[in-house]
Amino acid sequence: MSKTCMITGASRGIGRAIAISLSDRTDITNFILISRTEAGLEDTASQMNADKNIEISALDLTDYLATQELVQSVGQKYETIDMLINVAGYANPKSLLETSIDDWEETYSVNVHSIFNITKETVKYMKKTGGQILNVASTAGTSARPGWLAYASSKAAIISMSQTLSEELSDYGILVYCISPGRCATELRKVLAPDEDPSTIMQPEHVGEVVNQLLSNDGICLDGQNIVVRKQTVKAFQQQATKQII
Repeated sequence: MSKTCMITGASRGIGRAIAISLSDRTDITNFILISRTEAGLEDTASQMNADKNIEISALDLTDYLATQELVQSVGQKYETIDMLINVAGYANPKSLLETSIDDWEETYSVNVHSIFNITKETVKYMKKTGGQILNVASTAGTSARPGWLAYASSKAAIISMSQTLSEELSDYGILVYCISPGRCATELRKVLAPDEDPSTIMQPEHVGEVVNQLLSNDGICLDGQNIVVRKQTVKAFQQQATKQII
């Protein structure tokens, strides 16, 4: 089967790792990589399976009209969109009294509103044949995070959105997944925890492996949940993959 997959935030970190991991699958032929940074997207594409059809789009997802036009173009070209992976995120960690309304609005524009927008437009095509949507939230959205108010609350919104859409879209044969990575060595994590040693925490490729498993037949019963991804989660998925090979 020739599937089409769109990935936002694909120029670095978890988005790049997911794109590289999924490019080794035989069931996905077409990849649309989306990010603000064209050079980063080109770097991601260069690390993916060269046999795949890879398109890159340097797009600001908060340009809602341009995003809708991109999805329409993809849907019309490939007739369906089988996978949508929402990774793009923004963080400017501040406490309540330090957070300006501009900070708050930008965080929600990237982390919540843009996901709503691209998901809504994608479902118009995906509902014809079914498909999979995966949203990347964060463990910051599951507990109190003083000093990270806008970011943490925006990720909590994504968890709730994912759970609601899992039920709402099930009649179309669309599965909605939500993962909440713990500490992971990404550029975004450097903003949230600038003094942390990235070599001591989970790496983006580990999350990429988990997503690859989730979007396979192994993850068919895991939709509708908030799946926390930590080092022990990665090990469990790796063990499952090893059992399959054996």
